[in-house]
Order: sequence, then structure tokens, then C-alpha cells
Amino acid sequence: MRYTFCPDCGQRLTSRPLGDEGLVPWCEGCQRPWFDSFSTCIIAAVMNAKGEVLLQRETRRPDREVLVAGYMKPGESAEDAARREIAEETGLSATSLRYVASYPHMDGNQLMLGFCATAEGNVQSSASEVLSARWCTLDEAVQALRAGSIAQQVVMAIRNDQ
Repeated sequence: MRYTFCPDCGQRLTSRPLGDEGLVPWCEGCQRPWFDSFSTCIIAAVMNAKGEVLLQRETRRPDREVLVAGYMKPGESAEDAARREIAEETGLSATSLRYVASYPHMDGNQLMLGFCATAEGNVQSSASEVLSARWCTLDEAVQALRAGSIAQQVVMAIRNDQ
């Protein structure tokens, strides 16, 4: 989010040089800078014991396959958010969780924190946004995911680490 007005006092922001940050939005009333804000999200490649990754189709984009992803809630760690989203979207419990990398998602004004999770059992999603899910190899997932997408980057990073 790009601020035009001060979130505290409502005064229109000006620009002011601030150290090595360059020009930043500044509130003359509060005498403080306001940096652009963004949403923090997780994206997780859920793996089974066979080394397969779970791909899903969602109601909002039924034409493409995706990884488990979602927004972090206030007061929630990234790891807790990943476990929660995996459970909500798949019905699975993550038995292990490993951080992969962070990915700026400029279209959505988000920072995506990528994880690799291990989970066992049958996928039983009660989430209304999930249409279907399937297990596939990492190579199949790279081909199935949208080229250049963050999901594809996460899977490629995991594949390259093995």
C-alpha cells in the first residue's frame, strides 16, 4: 500500500530525504516517515514420503494448478501460518517444515515466504476455495505450474536442493 495521507493524523504526506532511503513519504504533523506496506503470505510445497508434491486447483483460477498459499494473520509466525494453511486447504498435518526462500510478488503487493513441508495421509480439503488436488513428481510440477510463477520457483528450488 502506498500512503498518500498519514495513517495516524490524516495529514497529506510530503516527501523528505531520509538517510540512504532516498525520498520517503513524510508526515509533517507527526514528524515521521511512512514506508509503503505490503501483505506477508506463505506458499508451501507439500511433499509426501514418495517425494511427490501436491498441486491444487482453486475456484478463483480453475484453469491453473497452484501450491498451498495464504495470508499470515497478525501475531502468527510464518511457520504457524504455513501449518495452518496446509491443514485448512488439504486436511493434512505438516510433520516437517523447511524455509526455502522469500519472493516479492509485486502484482499483489505481497511478500511470499516459501516453505517445503512434509505431510502424510489422504487429502481431505474442506476449504471452499479448493476444487481438486493431486500428487505429482517435482518435474511434473515444474511443467504444470505457470512458467515464472512463484510456485514454480519454489518447486524448482526444492528440486535443485535434492
